[in-house]
Amino acid sequence: MILLDKLPQGYSPKDEVLAGLTTALALVPEVVAFALLAHVSPLVGIGSAFVICLITSILGGRPGMISGAAGSVAVVIVSLVQQHGVEYLFAAVVLMGIIQIGVGLLRLGKFIRLVPQSVVFGFVNGLAIIIFMAQLEQFKTEDAGGVTHWLTGSSLWLMLSLVLLTMAIVYFLPKLTKAVPSSLVAILVVSALVIFGNLPTKSVGDIASISGGLPLPHLPAIPFTWDTLALVFPYSVIMALVGLTESLLTLTVVDELTDTRGRGNKDCVAQGLANMASGLTGGMGGCAMIGQTMVNIESRGRHRLSGIVAAVALALFVLVGSSLIERLPLAALVGVMFMVVIGTFEWASLRIIGRMPLTDVVVMALVTLITAISQNLALAVLVGVVVSALAFAWENALRIRARKHTDEQGRKHYEIFGPLFFGSVVAFNEKFDPANDPQEVIIDFRESRVTDLSAIEALNKLTERYAKLGKTLHLRHLSPDSRRLLTNAQALIDVNYWEDPTYKVVADAVE
Repeated sequence: MILLDKLPQGYSPKDEVLAGLTTALALVPEVVAFALLAHVSPLVGIGSAFVICLITSILGGRPGMISGAAGSVAVVIVSLVQQHGVEYLFAAVVLMGIIQIGVGLLRLGKFIRLVPQSVVFGFVNGLAIIIFMAQLEQFKTEDAGGVTHWLTGSSLWLMLSLVLLTMAIVYFLPKLTKAVPSSLVAILVVSALVIFGNLPTKSVGDIASISGGLPLPHLPAIPFTWDTLALVFPYSVIMALVGLTESLLTLTVVDELTDTRGRGNKDCVAQGLANMASGLTGGMGGCAMIGQTMVNIESRGRHRLSGIVAAVALALFVLVGSSLIERLPLAALVGVMFMVVIGTFEWASLRIIGRMPLTDVVVMALVTLITAISQNLALAVLVGVVVSALAFAWENALRIRARKHTDEQGRKHYEIFGPLFFGSVVAFNEKFDPANDPQEVIIDFRESRVTDLSAIEALNKLTERYAKLGKTLHLRHLSPDSRRLLTNAQALIDVNYWEDPTYKVVADAVE
């Protein structure tokens, strides 16, 4: 993130353990809420978070990044669970993992480098809004008739006061000491105040009980037929793409924060293995969680140990600490997540709007809106990349130009500047005047490139126009890749009309 300082390189087991514990506390209400969103048991969500977090922390390509049962994946599977049952979900998650492993082994994770910075800004800002909106659910309550409404009166003021106290501790404590994570201190202080003061406010237990056991091996109870595969495959593909998109972009954000570089393809494989394991232990799918990752990073958890501790702590919460964890006030966890929202949102992107190209501003706003409204991260990023690519193509299409002159032999030269591709062929054709040009015309591509079939076809048609008038067109200084492209296209169109087939090195010319 732009506003946060680069983090130190030192490794401290104490910091890693405390960061892991803090992250685990922040994970509980999130994964429970996402499990309920997906219409599965809260224990399924926590069990999935344990499995996914543990495996990705050990095998992942980005130490310090926290993965678990994420909301972006949960929204994809709602209809599958409602229409066909949870067993089909488990099968879809296994297939999701297989797809992600394939993406990693094929080294397709590198394509995340094609995502422009404006798309990354929009993605991060959209996720910050999603995290913020998710916390607002904790300001609602359910009456005796099962009707949900906003908190009012003393309940609302108490909730707000505890949230603000939590945020104040998280913000001011690092100015006094960094011996322990401020988020952990804030949770403990506010929890002690609520528990020992017997304050009437919502707790984790009001969402759902988290008491239970560890995930056990479970083969999905479904018919293993082609019809089943056809049913779950679309869900698996969407979950795999959404999960990898969020994971790889979160990896990019953490790289920027820590001034290090993760391994995208390795993380794709780790995410796939984790999701396969989750599906085979009766769990839901997951991916990197930017909110909990930010909690971990800001708590100085930068290595694998913090993620491992977070996963183990989740297991202990379920096995032996559920009664205590269920008493934690939601206000403390909401306060921590509000601070995560403030740290996650790219405030600098707002300050530079007037200085950024209009296209980047539009792309950033578009990705933010799609991410926040639809929560379909893969769609938001895809739209952002496509719009950026089209804008880039349009700008380059306008930049093609030709410098013209006639030599002493009466031949007219067109020196082309800028790439010749599908977007620029119209402007390219407008540069020429076959009817009034002399008998010989030379097009110099020293400062240009022929890049695609549209460009080849444009050259072919231009040559035909001159040929019909009995005039000769010469192509000179084609780059090696342009000549190769023209040679390969000879089976389709007549393109054998260039000169200067090789470049002459300056040193050779001097000799």
